[in-house]
Amino acid sequence: MRIGWKSFTLGAVAGAAGALFAQKAVTSSPTVAAEKVLARVKEAFNKEGIIEGSWIQMKPEQYQKLGIDTTVYKGGISRRRDGELEQYEFIADASTGTIMDVYRLS
Repeated sequence: MRIGWKSFTLGAVAGAAGALFAQKAVTSSPTVAAEKVLARVKEAFNKEGIIEGSWIQMKPEQYQKLGIDTTVYKGGISRRRDGELEQYEFIADASTGTIMDVYRLS
């Protein structure tokens, strides 16, 4: 059985396209919705004081710490605790929604 060069070329192109599609499917990781991450942070903060305001960047961004690269959401929250306004910023992993860091601003 002989395979012509046209059949071979068509098969090679189809195989390459399939490999490229499979690679994109494996390497692209879905992200948790930014609104879900913010709701999780607000739920945690609400236990210790009344929330005055909150925000989150809707578009995830690359973040590097200690040589580890990941995609994150950044956001902030302010609350009243014992009559005093406290402001915090947070960093959350975009693929899992896990809060990676929280720090007080004021």
